[in-house]
Amino acid sequence: MAGDLGGDFSHDQADWGVLNFETSVTKDQRDAIRTILAYLYPVKWNSFAVGRDGKIEWKSGHDRAEARLDGGRSAELVLKRAPGMSADPVIIKNLKYDAAPRNDGFILMPNEVQAYRASEKAFEFKGTNGFMITIDMTSKDVKR
Repeated sequence: MAGDLGGDFSHDQADWGVLNFETSVTKDQRDAIRTILAYLYPVKWNSFAVGRDGKIEWKSGHDRAEARLDGGRSAELVLKRAPGMSADPVIIKNLKYDAAPRNDGFILMPNEVQAYRASEKAFEFKGTNGFMITIDMTSKDVKR
């Protein structure tokens, strides 16, 4: 997913978002992902669309993480470990991430490149803040 949350995070309003799926994702998986995203990001979008499918590559390690959509032609994110007090990654723990009930911490990794190239809202940044996070969320966490 790529997007722009806007300049003021204190409101339940976001500017735009585009969701792209890996080509192998089934209809049931797509429906589930949309449902999860609606709970994870409980905002009203000025515009939200589903973009075209593409091949997604993702690899992460101790010092580097890379994600690409269509080999980087549609989107690309390259993160490099931030220097800390040791050789371990810098991790911020016990910080809430949107509506996720639990997470394993924000692994701070400034980007070498963060780009979305697949629409009229294309952007590219270099050297800005970045992070990785793994959320933990089950159907029991969702209010029905």
